Amino acid sequence: MSFHITNKIIKKEWTDYNNHMNVAYYVLVFDEAWEVMLQKFKMGENSAKTTEMSTMVVETYITYNNEVKEGEAVDIFLTYFDHDKKRLHYRLEMIEKSSKKLSATIELLSLYVNLKERKVSEFENEKVNLMKKFINENENNFNKENLKFLSKLKK
Repeated sequence: MSFHITNKIIKKEWTDYNNHMNVAYYVLVFDEAWEVMLQKFKMGENSAKTTEMSTMVVETYITYNNEVKEGEAVDIFLTYFDHDKKRLHYRLEMIEKSSKKLSATIELLSLYVNLKERKVSEFENEKVNLMKKFINENENNFNKENLKFLSKLKK
């Protein structure tokens, strides 16, 4: 099991001449889904605009498992999440809704950044507490298998 974040319908403008979703739009779909989670942790767009604190992705690993086509529905799930004082480590999956096939995965490592100084910063206590609560409620649903960046958190 995992944590369901959102679902999307594949748009025509996301498809290419191979009649399936173009590589770039997989990242877009995953990024928009992750923004939902960042809002939960008070680190999303609103935080960037009001506190000048945000996250920046520094490393990704993507798999493309099965193609998705225009008009198909996909569900985006969080299958792993953890953090240290300055980093977020998470993995998302895209599942094609009607066939239940795994379409793609993305694993990311992000840094927490002070946008005024453009420097990596430690998470504020409020954000740490939000993340800890979320992890405690959902960690039984997370899967650590085959993670590429597991050793990069400094706990």
